[in-house]
Amino acid sequence: MDPKLLLVATTRYCALRAGRSKHVVRHYTAIENSRGYATQDTLSSSPIPTRKPVTVANDNGRVHWKDLSVPEKVARTTQQTFHFGIIMTGLVMTGGCAYFLYKEVFSTDSKTVQFNRAVDRIRSDPRVKEALGSDHKIRAFGEPTWNRWARARPIASKTFTDSQGTEHFMMHFNAEGSSRRGTVNLHTVKAPGQSEWEYKYLALDVKGQPRIFLENADASPGKERSRLNFLGMQWRK
Repeated sequence: MDPKLLLVATTRYCALRAGRSKHVVRHYTAIENSRGYATQDTLSSSPIPTRKPVTVANDNGRVHWKDLSVPEKVARTTQQTFHFGIIMTGLVMTGGCAYFLYKEVFSTDSKTVQFNRAVDRIRSDPRVKEALGSDHKIRAFGEPTWNRWARARPIASKTFTDSQGTEHFMMHFNAEGSSRRGTVNLHTVKAPGQSEWEYKYLALDVKGQPRIFLENADASPGKERSRLNFLGMQWRK
């Protein structure tokens, strides 16, 4: 074969191969560019996640205050104010219950303390045991009724302050032993400046029997006279 023809054929073949390689490179470059554009378009078109609006009903405090809008801040403030009001109401009610319990049960001025002290005196007095019967423990209760739960009713009592500033407490209740029933009447007083109540009288009345006085300040002239001289007051039953 002619060497010149061989050289020309070889040159054409190499040129043809080089052209095909450039075409392939350009083809793959175009494909990669299209993929990149598709990826960027996909990312740019993805929706940005959003949170639910904060309201009074669904606010749980997870969203920071600085991230809240004005209406959402109003909603959170309203919710917190409502919760604070509930807490304060509970505290006031608890304090009121504690005060009522103290005044009615534990304070020396309470009816419960006065009643329990009088009942202890009644139960320990031999004359009362003889009048009512001492086969079993003497019971004390309010006004008699056909309802067996009536003994849990409040005991009738009255408290007042006279013109000289002396406090008076009066109460009556029923006492029942194994054989008879009677009525207990008491009257205690507390002069200005005193912290303890003093008996003016404590008496038991049983039908058909003379009145039994467990305390009777009017029947103690010496004691009453010294107290009257000190306070400058005169007591009358």
